[in-house]
Amino acid sequence: MLDKKFMQCAIDKAYEGIKSGQTPFGACIVKNDKIISCEHNTVWETTDITAHAEVTAIRAACKKLKSIDLSGCTIYSTCEPCPMCFSAIHWAKIKKIIYGTEIKDAEKAGFNELKISNEQLKDLGKSNIEIVKNFMYEENLKLFNDWIKQANAKKY
Repeated sequence: MLDKKFMQCAIDKAYEGIKSGQTPFGACIVKNDKIISCEHNTVWETTDITAHAEVTAIRAACKKLKSIDLSGCTIYSTCEPCPMCFSAIHWAKIKKIIYGTEIKDAEKAGFNELKISNEQLKDLGKSNIEIVKNFMYEENLKLFNDWIKQANAKKY
């Protein structure tokens, strides 16, 4: 039940980002059933290619907890984290990733994705991160569809 609440927070944050002209990605970091941070992608706003939702959420969580060690935290991401984000999650010692859509879905929506799954990164890096994929898949996929509709509407 709480997993749905926290993923919905990430989805809502992604919609907030879409409304402010950003891309459709959100991430929520939770520890002891409490939200530590919930952020959306700010790449275009900040002209910072590393400002993905997961990285932005990690930065906010580290600042709030005054630590770079996010052991015991779970990250909820609307899409499978890219290799950069997965690495940041690993280095922050986040214990679990729960994500909605997959890298292939982001690619279909027009994003320039590296085709390296979180499972492959986990295996290659011998990471202990627990991965739950396709959580609330349809709700997360809707983010891409709504973002595409909005982008197309602006063209006319």
